[in-house]
Amino acid sequence: MNVDKKVAFYTLGCKLNFSETSTIARNFVNEGFERVEFEEEADIYVINTCSVTDNADKRFKSIVKSALKKNEEAFVIGVGCYAQLKPEELAAVDGVDLVLGATEKFNVTSYINDLTKNDIGEVHSCEIEDADFYVGSYSIGDRTRAFLKVQDGCDYKCTYCTIPLARGISRSDTLENVLKNAKEISEKGIKEIVLTGVNIGDYGKGEFGNKKHEHTFLELVQALDKVEGINRLRISSIEPNLLKDETIDFVSNSNTFVPHFHIPLQSGSDTLLKKMKRRYLRKVYTDRVAKIKEVMPNACIGVDVIVGFPGETDELFLETYNYLADLDISYLHVFTYSERPNTEAVEMDGVVPKKVRAKRSKMLRGLSVKKRRAFYESQLSNTLTVLFESENKEGYIHGFTENYVKVKAPWNPELVNTLHTVTLTKIDEDGLVRFDFVDTEVIA
Repeated sequence: MNVDKKVAFYTLGCKLNFSETSTIARNFVNEGFERVEFEEEADIYVINTCSVTDNADKRFKSIVKSALKKNEEAFVIGVGCYAQLKPEELAAVDGVDLVLGATEKFNVTSYINDLTKNDIGEVHSCEIEDADFYVGSYSIGDRTRAFLKVQDGCDYKCTYCTIPLARGISRSDTLENVLKNAKEISEKGIKEIVLTGVNIGDYGKGEFGNKKHEHTFLELVQALDKVEGINRLRISSIEPNLLKDETIDFVSNSNTFVPHFHIPLQSGSDTLLKKMKRRYLRKVYTDRVAKIKEVMPNACIGVDVIVGFPGETDELFLETYNYLADLDISYLHVFTYSERPNTEAVEMDGVVPKKVRAKRSKMLRGLSVKKRRAFYESQLSNTLTVLFESENKEGYIHGFTENYVKVKAPWNPELVNTLHTVTLTKIDEDGLVRFDFVDTEVIA
């Protein structure tokens, strides 16, 4: 047993990474380690890396530094996507002792024999073709919501993306295991589950990535809807070509699935969508938004968009901007294109200068603020349900309605992790929404 040995975790990147960090942390605790906060002194620091933005790469070094400041003898481990793509690079960072790739990260405790620091990081990284088995995981980040991983990897060949290189082929958890994890989460008193994965609409490809779909995404949604004790289920992000009418219709009548969709677009220009090797053109996206709004007029729709992709001229950028300005959506996640080695896009002509990328990003972020504001205004005087979060933010408690309107009220610890019916009344100067309680009783 590793009694008295302390371990701390730091996660970069997406919700999927958070769910996997939680699972890795539970493995440590089961082996007798004590989990502490990253800000505290620990014997082992595990950093779960991301490869989606340049920034994540640079941040790894500073996180290692801050860990060693707390304990210069600490054993430092890098895992995750960047560890799979560039293991030697991470291993060469001062103070890193162990780097584990995509298949090894879930067995991290078996790679720790002694905690003597290494002169150079030891690397255990598979060929990504070997990342063909599935490890289920879920994270309980705070007391109000959990991220439940249902799928991993991706078979798409988008020309800007390294995720297939970092996470391998598309593969899924079994339906019974997803339901078992959902039950475990509900028994912990958590009110909301967010479904997560790399390409969750592709759910159903077997554990080893065999192409036969055991179950479809719709069947997954239908089965989860029946799990008792969960008040809310949220679909985190789903490709437009995989979001079918049947799923949208089911969500619109569901007791637990909320009217909130996050749908990557990446570009509003068919020319660029083809260069990106996306699996749809703009019309498909327009149809998805129209269908959602037809059956759920108050649904919240978030959009991922990339600016500065090679070949994005001023005209093509404006095509995206104007398309989004006219579309009935609620907010944008804007990504500035960054060159990734081993992708097709790196070789493409028409490189957009960094300054132009920054300017376009700023324009779309400004549009996102307007879109969110307009969406919030459209919800004023509606009666909705709020799930309150657990943090005291400068004297206020925050919460989210089922359709993802962020609300605030003076801090009251009794509201934490409770659901209440409220009527939205006005938008505060910070952009969050104020409300009146309809009920004084807690729903759940």
